[in-house]
Amino acid sequence: MDRNREGRGLRIRSFRESDREAVVAITLLAFPGVAIDHAIEERFGTVGGLTWQDRKRRDIERDLDLHAPHTLVAEMEGRVVGYVTSHPDPLSRIGWIPNLAIHPEYQGRGIGRELLEAALEQFRRLGMALAKIETLAHNERALHLYQELGFVEVARQVHLVRPLERSEPGAEGPGV
Repeated sequence: MDRNREGRGLRIRSFRESDREAVVAITLLAFPGVAIDHAIEERFGTVGGLTWQDRKRRDIERDLDLHAPHTLVAEMEGRVVGYVTSHPDPLSRIGWIPNLAIHPEYQGRGIGRELLEAALEQFRRLGMALAKIETLAHNERALHLYQELGFVEVARQVHLVRPLERSEPGAEGPGV
């Protein structure tokens, strides 16, 4: 996969192992405020000595380890400025997009849309019947983009967290 966007200097291409460091860095820059682990840390402090960034880094590293062939990156002037990960499932014919991130300096330029459109093209070529993506309800920018691209809400999920080291339900505090 290699899509050039003439005039904008944007190139969408397949992930290379040499992109890993840039993808991780973009993840940590793009997900504050829109990652569940960030919300957990804001409420309870660090957990197990790992920050939300540590946990998100582990998640994206695992995603790349397992699904690198289906990861696309956006490149401008030779610099990786965004990425999208995807998991096509040939049995269910549902493609899942777990991560989309754009470096904050490049947000608002349509790069996320280009990456999503490329991922959807990839799903079509692989015979997927549906594509699914998720976001937190307060991530209005992402929600708006996904709906513009034809995604429709099918369900809502609530993430609840309870400290296990506390004896009282509802007890909270930093440094769990």
